[in-house]
Amino acid sequence: MPEHTTASRLQLSGLCFLLQILTIILFAVFVRYSPESSPGPCSQQLNCSWRNQDLGFQHPRFRDVHLQALLGFGLLVAFLGRYGPGSVAISILVVAFAIQWAVLIQGFSYFFLNGKIYVGAQSMVSADFCTAAILISTGAILGRVNPVQMLLLTLLGVTLFTLNEYILLSLMGVSDSGGSLTVHTFGAYFGLMVSRILHQPHMDKRKEQQDTGHQPDVFAVVGTIYLWIFWPSFTSATTVHDNAEPWAVLNTYFSLVASTLASFVLLPVLYEESTLRMVQIQDATLAGMAVMGMAGEMLVTPFGALIVGFLAGLIPPLGFRFLTPVLCSRLKIQDTCGVHNVHGLPGILGALLGMLLTALATADAYGGRLELVFPLVAQGSRTATDQVLCQLCALPITLLLATLGGSLTGGRGRM
Repeated sequence: MPEHTTASRLQLSGLCFLLQILTIILFAVFVRYSPESSPGPCSQQLNCSWRNQDLGFQHPRFRDVHLQALLGFGLLVAFLGRYGPGSVAISILVVAFAIQWAVLIQGFSYFFLNGKIYVGAQSMVSADFCTAAILISTGAILGRVNPVQMLLLTLLGVTLFTLNEYILLSLMGVSDSGGSLTVHTFGAYFGLMVSRILHQPHMDKRKEQQDTGHQPDVFAVVGTIYLWIFWPSFTSATTVHDNAEPWAVLNTYFSLVASTLASFVLLPVLYEESTLRMVQIQDATLAGMAVMGMAGEMLVTPFGALIVGFLAGLIPPLGFRFLTPVLCSRLKIQDTCGVHNVHGLPGILGALLGMLLTALATADAYGGRLELVFPLVAQGSRTATDQVLCQLCALPITLLLATLGGSLTGGRGRM
């Protein structure tokens, strides 16, 4: 056992060293500052639309998204008593490598010009979105993989996330500013498929210790507070124009408060506990924000956001009570943090909501905002029906890439 532990530590040390040297070399060869970050003239071939905004607004937006990815998700996985302290360390490891790898992989897809990758506030926000999806994936396998396997998941997950995002947003022109599909749905089902491939039968008989004292709930409290503060910035971070942001922020807040209230409606009915645990409120909060990823910048209306948020808040309690046992016993999927109930199903609901709102979108209802939300429709290069079909096809494509990619990653992790 000591020899095995020593070998594992040395393997992790060596892999981290090699990956960091590789990224340093790639950064030295390809990565340069974007013209949007410098006072010089902006190249006509680069997308410098963000530079037309107030530069002071870009960096607070990046700060909020980064804090959300690091502290929000990092602390949320610490609620498990058995894995709490180690899970935070693993989350930081994932964040540290995923951001570097995402800057490179996404850079070759979106910010590559004349043999160089140009990085700025926009590219860093995109990297944080990718990192959030990978952190969601790790929630499905937490406690059953070692750090080396987690780095492998990050390496392949970032690549597959970028492929899915490029197909949906660039090739198909899908509107998904807050990541209902690209972040929540992809991250959840990618992680669930990895968990299925790495299934360990003896784990079925071992109860996950999720409530072993006061400390786990403290982590859940702090993580949930970060969600309340920073998630509206996360949802609105990719809206290109300042005047398109308030809808995404307001819709997210309305969905958040309704989903939280839904947990207080359903949990006392499903469980005999006299007091609700903070972890349960945390799950409802996440679900309410995941459902608003695609529809956040659309014309949901305030009362519509409340309705959708309330429905999303009902998913985690019902899912943990009825679906999670089926996933474990029938499908042999061990979902440590319940990402299927918290991210996967709400993400799918958000995608379906986005399809409905796309079908109802008209120039009269949106006015000048139609060009911001559905630019191809506003420009006349695509009909509203075509846009609905693209939004509809985005869901099965995401699920296909997530499951196939998860199978590939899980197969590599077993080797």
